[in-house]
Amino acid sequence: MNLIQAQNPFFSAYKTPYDTPPFDKIKNEHYEPAMDKGIKEHQAEINKIALIRAVPTFENTILPYEESGKLLSRVTSVFFNLLSAESGDEMMEIAQRVQPKLSQHSNEITLNEGLFQKIKAVYDKRFESNLNPEQIRLVEKIYQSFENSGATLVGQDRDKYKELSLKLSQLTLTFGQNVLKEGNKFEMILTDDADLAGLPQMVKDAAAAKAKGKGKSGYMFDLSAPSYIAFMKYSSRRDLREKLYMAYNTKCVVGGEFDNQDNVKEIAKTRMEIAKLLGYSDYASYVLKNKMAKDKQHVYKLLDDLYNAYGQAAREDVKLVEGFAVGMEGKSIDLQPWDWSYYSEKLKDAKYSVSDEIIRPYFELENVKKGVFGLATDLYGITFRKNTKIPVYHSEVEAFDVLDENGNFLAVLYTDFHPREGKRQGAWMTEYKGQYVEKGKDSRPHVSIVMNFTRPTATEPALLTFDEVETFLHEFGHALHGILTKCTYESLSGTNVLHDFVELPSQIMENWLTEKEYLDKFAVHYKTGEKIPAGLVQKLVDAANYNAGYLCYRQLSFGYLDIAWHSLTQPYTGDVKEFERTAMDKTALLPVAPDVNMSTSFSHIFSGGYAAGYYGYKWAEVLDADAFALFKETGIFNKETARSFRENILQRGNTEEPMSLHIKFRGQEPGVDALLKRNGIKK
Repeated sequence: MNLIQAQNPFFSAYKTPYDTPPFDKIKNEHYEPAMDKGIKEHQAEINKIALIRAVPTFENTILPYEESGKLLSRVTSVFFNLLSAESGDEMMEIAQRVQPKLSQHSNEITLNEGLFQKIKAVYDKRFESNLNPEQIRLVEKIYQSFENSGATLVGQDRDKYKELSLKLSQLTLTFGQNVLKEGNKFEMILTDDADLAGLPQMVKDAAAAKAKGKGKSGYMFDLSAPSYIAFMKYSSRRDLREKLYMAYNTKCVVGGEFDNQDNVKEIAKTRMEIAKLLGYSDYASYVLKNKMAKDKQHVYKLLDDLYNAYGQAAREDVKLVEGFAVGMEGKSIDLQPWDWSYYSEKLKDAKYSVSDEIIRPYFELENVKKGVFGLATDLYGITFRKNTKIPVYHSEVEAFDVLDENGNFLAVLYTDFHPREGKRQGAWMTEYKGQYVEKGKDSRPHVSIVMNFTRPTATEPALLTFDEVETFLHEFGHALHGILTKCTYESLSGTNVLHDFVELPSQIMENWLTEKEYLDKFAVHYKTGEKIPAGLVQKLVDAANYNAGYLCYRQLSFGYLDIAWHSLTQPYTGDVKEFERTAMDKTALLPVAPDVNMSTSFSHIFSGGYAAGYYGYKWAEVLDADAFALFKETGIFNKETARSFRENILQRGNTEEPMSLHIKFRGQEPGVDALLKRNGIKK
């Protein structure tokens, strides 16, 4: 056993820069023994707290609880982050084995009666114990987490909660794995030049490289974002667009081993049962109690306000694209979902003379990195220095030292830009270690941003689309939230904020992308070095609100679907596709194709952390529009405004109520008016 422990990198000091994970030494066989040991150590720490006979205090109960489980956290942060970014069959099998153990361990902690009574005693006297505001916030967060995890239940209800929580963890894990496996299955190989009609050379080069990488001839298109989006935008082959669209939008819903229809219903049912067990009518009510929105009424008010405000613009967007399609084809067109990207891109190009292929040469990835990092330098004075001595989990991943304005170490940032078979779709920010203060020392975070951007080809570097650069800025905003945080307790720091607030620091960053003053800093032609022309920048600005109504309705449809699944008060036993059509019907702007279904691959809500919380994107968009309005008033690089945003939003974490933080920065309560104004929508 000693030999095994000696060979397991999790069991000793890492001996890496900033104590970063030694990815070059970690193997799959190391995870389970380390998790088992971590669970054992964590349980011993919890038992020690629960058995203390002294009067419960912040120092003998809350603080040791907050600081417990270091080994387990160390292992699981690596394992589950890589399960999303660099997975494989063996990793997925390990996940299936360890998830029940982790769920059981979590239940044994939150359902530990002795521990909960001590936490409750501190909670009940939190205002009488000379605690500072951050300590009070920590006490409240820990108490609420126990309350939400069944600690107030007794007898058979406790046993039922254990059963349901274990079941839910397995269901959500399987759901996510099914989506990844089903997505990896599909390949569309094209060998006839006629099948490539309309595709730009760069898209064809990327498809040829993809095919070659799989040992196949011709051109390969799959369901990864760069491949799928490019084909849907540019292919003039309507039949092939339909084929690709149907493959993407019928993931896990057409039968077979990766079908998620039953999982969707079971996840919704299990969540509903947990909520009812805890005294709530439905899961949404259970989740929203501790969010900014507070209840479903406020969520629906936001969704409905935006639905009413954007309705005319959304319908007009569709009417214009449909009319353009008819004119382009010279015949009547029954616009289908697989036509939307193609014709709307053509109309955008005709209307503004701006398209991805015109813009891409000015968004070479290395230049974009300088521009995105440079924005943080301009606003907050921080800099990024590549560090090749920090181990990474894949050869494409880069690690950076992040330094503050005085050159002091602030954080580690990992960047991972391109699609791989073992990486799930989408883009996200995560942490391998959060920020906290221990014994007076500020322990700085290790932050990662993961994307699925256009790859370089044999003849071209990675040239990004406008949307990809926007996504980069979005995830980088999350990263800044993690990097700049300055809290005492890890569970309050960085992005550990309420879900309907967490998107504010990310979404506000997107605003700079249509500011000429910003684009002039980095958007240069990758061949000539010429700055992006002022006329082209103006076209980007003019096109910024193109299809704003349609895009808003698209996001609203996801919010309505999420709330519908999590407002169930009885198990749903019907057809998943029918449920979805009913939930999203009011926002449907195009015909709904038979068999398509989003729910069965909607990882955000069925295997991620956004259940009954997807509305948060629009909630935070209202906040970010209001917040950026102050930058527009004072100057987009105004140091004082940036300092205020950093101190009141980014550094505070979950140490105060989010709305109070926003008001401290902005000086007023936000409303939808700023968002409507930004999108050029009249009330």
